[in-house]
Amino acid sequence: MGSSFATSINCMDGRVQLPIIEYIRNKYGVDHVDIITEPGPNKMLAENKDAERISAIKQRVDISVNKHNSKLIAISGHHDCAGNPLDKEAQVKHIKEAIKLIDSWGYKVKTIGLWIDENWEVGIVSNERSNK
Repeated sequence: MGSSFATSINCMDGRVQLPIIEYIRNKYGVDHVDIITEPGPNKMLAENKDAERISAIKQRVDISVNKHNSKLIAISGHHDCAGNPLDKEAQVKHIKEAIKLIDSWGYKVKTIGLWIDENWEVGIVSNERSNK
């Protein structure tokens, strides 16, 4: 019996790891969540300036989608982020721009944006998009 996967691009901050994994597993019914971490990845992807780091993220997404058959890609931001120390409104804008970049990579999977609040609770911050 095979396992199902999703992909999460999220901050390296250890406080967000378990909440994101639990949220995605419960909401999307997957067995495993491949975690790709960077400090403040929503800002980095939104700005689309660091080609080397973005390429490294894309290579990891490729493995998750093409080898693990991930059915979902999530990009997130969170309260009290050292890598992107902006407020929720600014980070949500970054998440939405990051979704556009991720969607431009052409994967045939759903891409979502997540926000993790000061209580470490996860929620959707943007309309779900799908390349299907």
